[in-house]
Amino acid sequence: MRPLRYSINVTLDGCCHHEAGLPPDEESMRYWTDEMGRADALLFGRVTYEMMQSAWRRPGSGRWPDWMVEWQIPFAEAIDKAKKYVVSSTLTSVDWNAELVRGDVGLAVERLKQEPGEGLFVGGVTLPLALADLGLIDEYAFVVQPVLAGHGPTLLAGLRERIHLELVDRQEFRSGATAMRYRPTQAAA
Repeated sequence: MRPLRYSINVTLDGCCHHEAGLPPDEESMRYWTDEMGRADALLFGRVTYEMMQSAWRRPGSGRWPDWMVEWQIPFAEAIDKAKKYVVSSTLTSVDWNAELVRGDVGLAVERLKQEPGEGLFVGGVTLPLALADLGLIDEYAFVVQPVLAGHGPTLLAGLRERIHLELVDRQEFRSGATAMRYRPTQAAA
C-alpha cells in the first residue's frame, strides 16, 4: 500500500496561500523536488492542478521559459513528467499526464493507495481537508515560513476532528523556514 503524503508551505499564522510565504529559493526548490521524487503520482484538486499547470508545464517549444532560473528546472521537470490525478466535478477533461478522478473521492483515493508504489503526493487546500477528514493522509509535511500573513486560507480550516501527529523529521533552511514531517498517531487515552 502506498502512503498518501500531504505537503504544503504554511506561514506561522497558518496561511497556506501560495504567495503568502517567502519567495522560493534554491534550497526550498531542492526540497520540493525531493518531495516530488518520493511519489509515484500527484493528486490535485482542480484549482491546484490548474495553478501548477500554468506555472510548471513544459511549453510546446520544449524550452523552459526565460523567467525560470537554473535551480528551478529540476522541480519543473519533476512535476511536468509526474503522473497526476485530478479530483474535479467541473472539469470534463485533463491532460499534462493527468487522469480525471470523479465520484466518491474517498473510494477513489483508497483505490489509488492500494496500487503498488512509493507513494502519492497531495497538495492544495480543499482536497487535503477532505482527505484528512476521511483519515486517508499518512504523512503531513509542512514547510513553515517565518512570515505572519494575517489573511488568506488557513491550513486545514474546518477539520472535523483533531488529528494527533508525531514529528518524524525536521529540516531547517537558511531562509529561516523549517520543514517538518509528521505522521498521524493514536490519541492518548
